[in-house]
Amino acid sequence: MRILITGGAGFIGHNLAIYLAERGFDVTVLDSLERSTEFAVNRLRERGIPIIKADIRNLGDCGGFDVVVHAAAYVSVPESVVRPIDYIENNVVGTAKVAHECGRVSARIIYLSSAAVYGNPIKLPIPEDHPINPLSPYGLSKYLGELVIRNFSKVYGFRYVILRLFNVYGPGQNPAYAGVISSFIERALRGEPLVIYGDGEQTRDFIYVNDVAEVILRIIESDLFDNGIYNIGTGRPTTINELARIVMEVLGRDDLRIIHEKERPGDIRHSYADVNRLVSNFKITFTSLNKGLRIMLNDMNTLYS
Repeated sequence: MRILITGGAGFIGHNLAIYLAERGFDVTVLDSLERSTEFAVNRLRERGIPIIKADIRNLGDCGGFDVVVHAAAYVSVPESVVRPIDYIENNVVGTAKVAHECGRVSARIIYLSSAAVYGNPIKLPIPEDHPINPLSPYGLSKYLGELVIRNFSKVYGFRYVILRLFNVYGPGQNPAYAGVISSFIERALRGEPLVIYGDGEQTRDFIYVNDVAEVILRIIESDLFDNGIYNIGTGRPTTINELARIVMEVLGRDDLRIIHEKERPGDIRHSYADVNRLVSNFKITFTSLNKGLRIMLNDMNTLYS
């Protein structure tokens, strides 16, 4: 089976490409390389995974691919507040281009959306039928991308699945756009204080990147392209204060200070997934946060050695 991963030289994309290639799939990566890291590109090249340098907004012929995993996106909430038009153009128009091309060649789509579409939840854990209320242009762009996929599927006849990812972490996150885990580890490795925005009691649902890849593998293998929406998280909330303590414990750096700074605009207070719909289809054993951090640390240590 031939699989194309847009944004495949990004953090999630390149880990997914390697995961699927190691399991016998014929994987090709498409990426503008605008925000990829040398770490990710080198990992792909070492494994002989082809990289097509292209912008999704100028996507060419996707004929010959059975499945397109659409992972290409700008992903920074703070940046989206400053550059909202760029986020709409890249994340929404780019998704429309990918969906239209998939309709033309009858390829199935896995669209990587985000829990940011929910905004501040009125119910926890957050189910897939929770009201949509994004707080940032990033969250808005991901939801508009969902609407594009759903509409184009009706018009052009392809099958799809939408995955609303919660807080994904793992090796190869771009330092410029990384989440809180990568930021904590990098600062801790340099012996710098950990920076927490707000009081640190906000919660997140952290899921290891290979667990996301395993879900995608199961979808492809079982042909679960049911035009449905699935939360992809662990269902376990962790406060940012807890996360900081775990990072310092894993690194053996209990001496580090924690600095609290002003809460960032567009940040969500509490967020963790209701994963009943996911686990009703697949029995997934999620990687513990402690174990995932240790794996991630081993990879990141190679960058500092």
